[in-house]
Amino acid sequence: MTEYFAHSENDNNEKHLLSKHLHETAQLAESFACKENYKPIFKMTGLLHDFGKYQPAFQSYLINGGRRGSVPHASWGAGYARIHKILEASIAIDGHHKGLPDNSAWKSDTESYKRGEVSDFEGIVKCFLCDTRVNEAEIKPSEAISFAEPFQREIFTRYLFSALTDSDWLSTEEHFEPEKSAMRPERELPIDLMIDKLEMEFLKKSKEGEINQLRNMARDQAVNKASLSSGFYSLALPTGMGKTLTSLAWALRHAKQNGLKRIIIVLPYINIIDQTAQDLKRILGEEWVLEHHSSYNEGKKDGGDKKEDLTLEQIRKQLACENWDYPIIVTTTVQFFESLFSNKPSKCRKVHNIAESVVIFDEVQSLPKEVIVSTLQMLMDVQAVMRSSFLFCTATQPAFEKRPRFDGINSICPLIAEPGVLYDKTRRVEYHLLEDLAPVDYGRLSEVVVENDDSTLVIFNTKKAALEFHNAMKALGNWEHRYHLSTSMCPAHRKEVVKKIRADLAEKKKILAVSTQLIEAGVDFDFPVLFRAMAPLEAVIQAAGRCNREGNLIGYGKVFLFKLQDGGMPDKTYAACAGYAEELIKADINQLYRHDVFEKYYADVVDLYVEPDKYGINNARKEFNFEIVNDIYHIIKDGSEGIFIYNYNEESRQLLHSLQYKEFLSRDDYRNMQPYTVQVYENFIFRNREDIKIMPQGFKVWYGNYDPATGVSVAPMEADNYVV
Repeated sequence: MTEYFAHSENDNNEKHLLSKHLHETAQLAESFACKENYKPIFKMTGLLHDFGKYQPAFQSYLINGGRRGSVPHASWGAGYARIHKILEASIAIDGHHKGLPDNSAWKSDTESYKRGEVSDFEGIVKCFLCDTRVNEAEIKPSEAISFAEPFQREIFTRYLFSALTDSDWLSTEEHFEPEKSAMRPERELPIDLMIDKLEMEFLKKSKEGEINQLRNMARDQAVNKASLSSGFYSLALPTGMGKTLTSLAWALRHAKQNGLKRIIIVLPYINIIDQTAQDLKRILGEEWVLEHHSSYNEGKKDGGDKKEDLTLEQIRKQLACENWDYPIIVTTTVQFFESLFSNKPSKCRKVHNIAESVVIFDEVQSLPKEVIVSTLQMLMDVQAVMRSSFLFCTATQPAFEKRPRFDGINSICPLIAEPGVLYDKTRRVEYHLLEDLAPVDYGRLSEVVVENDDSTLVIFNTKKAALEFHNAMKALGNWEHRYHLSTSMCPAHRKEVVKKIRADLAEKKKILAVSTQLIEAGVDFDFPVLFRAMAPLEAVIQAAGRCNREGNLIGYGKVFLFKLQDGGMPDKTYAACAGYAEELIKADINQLYRHDVFEKYYADVVDLYVEPDKYGINNARKEFNFEIVNDIYHIIKDGSEGIFIYNYNEESRQLLHSLQYKEFLSRDDYRNMQPYTVQVYENFIFRNREDIKIMPQGFKVWYGNYDPATGVSVAPMEADNYVV
């Protein structure tokens, strides 16, 4: 009997039998289906994905060699599925190497099969059936899956594509790298153990005092709603009320009640992730928590750079980052959403593991308004098709529910019955308007800052303003230390400064910190006095959370809002929202103390200043244009690129020396570079080209001045060319 092969020989001179690979892929894909009626199509897609490898030309290519990709095979299985009107499978199979195609490209790839123009097609079908011993009914599911709307069919196709990609890669890995395959973690979420560990943490905390009693009350309310079915939930808690652990307590019980498999915690900024992941690892155990973002390299923190330096646990976590097969995951909004909206196999590979998960979004007010309609639509589709639950957490809850002119979520269940009571009882600051928000210059602002004679945090909207004010304050005031924070500083530098600020505040030293808005979510500073340049309302409220955070002052912390003369704004939407917030605050500053003010503000600014589906993402999804969606959906509007800071410290210099002679850089190499990388715009690179070297591998190195206080240092006129 003729043998057919899926892949070339491995290191043990073993070829990968095609029938074995197809059955392995099919079984894995079927196991990834979250509903019984999905299983036949998931299995069928796995069986058909390499159907085209039964071509004599492909078998000849494997045996005799040839140019990679010279004998196309994906279109054969895609063509078969299209003939039998299983369109989701056809699209997934067509893209399983190159990525999910646009509708026109998929039609072009499979049109000749539909028309019956491919020679010996029936012969290849017979060969496939004979070799795999598959019953033809297994590749012709009898019952089509019905969906309420095109969006759900589109996310189902993404889900199927993800399951196929991961199954295919896992089977292939087992053939070529059996040792690596054997190291992959096989861990289910031990819900009862996690609940017990979390309860032990709560028992350690004091029950005395009003704040702790309010925290316990909020947690009890949330946990009491854990038994509800999967859907959308919100947790609106004031700053410092234990949002992270309360949301986890609810999520664990909700997962147990609904048979959900994992918990994914999604955060907007890397600086929040570091602290959240550390806390969860300490409470639940290092082995249950996976941290996944661009700046984190498992093992690097322990000094291990090479594979042989890593422990088995670290290797398992590196592997789990590829497909999110892990009980608890902490990741970024960029990683989460740009995987969901991607068409690339490597990014989409993890999407099927979002199914049957509890997904906690922290600081949801930070989701960009320009893509909020398409973002919420995607979450609604995931929830309907993939049986997941979503929890929105924030101190400033946006208006995400459906309303006239806003296609939001039909229903979001609040976990806290009367959040207004909590907000009233936990008020920690008093707001003041500097000069009634008449524009002030740096001179007047510096006078008021010095007059307050206490540790002070001043937050600006742009890096240019923060830098100029920091420099203006060098000779003023009797501060023990002065600090600057912005993304002109590399992440390693910022992390070090944040650590010093926290230490000084703990020791009651009188300090001045000048920052951009990067610290407004997740950096748990506790200053007695705070100044905030006028900004969108969410930024104002988040900034106030850095003042008297723990409520240790006698009376309220002081928050001064000011309007900077010629201060500048990051973009037009930001400026428009800041202007609307200014009108609202001038009309009645006491609105800032109400818990529901932000929800109304958010609804108003979205209606007034944001074009729904501005980039046409939902239309592209409806038309199954996967590549277009990938190209136009971005959580971060960029146009920037990174420059590696050679002169930050000895470690950055040694890292560059270890990389500069490598022909190609690995993913780990790029992760190792992240802590020493600053994002800048193209015109900055052009104007400072004498200080920047492009390395043979393609990355750019900054050899110019790097100020130990403020980071990348250039002529004053260049300061606005950084990324805010």
